[in-house]
Amino acid sequence: MNFTVTEQPNYALITSNVEKLDASNASELKSEIVLLNKKGVNKIILDLSKSKYCDSSGLSAILIGNRLCKDSSGIFTVCGLQDNVKKLIQISQLDKVLSITSDLENAKKVIG
Repeated sequence: MNFTVTEQPNYALITSNVEKLDASNASELKSEIVLLNKKGVNKIILDLSKSKYCDSSGLSAILIGNRLCKDSSGIFTVCGLQDNVKKLIQISQLDKVLSITSDLENAKKVIG
């Protein structure tokens, strides 16, 4: 499986198990996020510490997660960004839109 979903009492953790978050697997990430949202989960942490690359499809999936959580008064946090992915997010100015933390522990603090 490309993504592991772990549901906690007050949030869900999606862990990326892929080195490249791209068109070949971004739709799977989107599906996981939409499923969680339909179940009423509006606090999601996306751990990208294993992903060294992300393309526009991956960014699109991330933005969908952000929008669905915001629309349901929740929070979507991304953590563990590798340098290349961090640069892409900064270049596309999504660091101003997304909640980004350095690691999972900090993400849990943001989720509350």
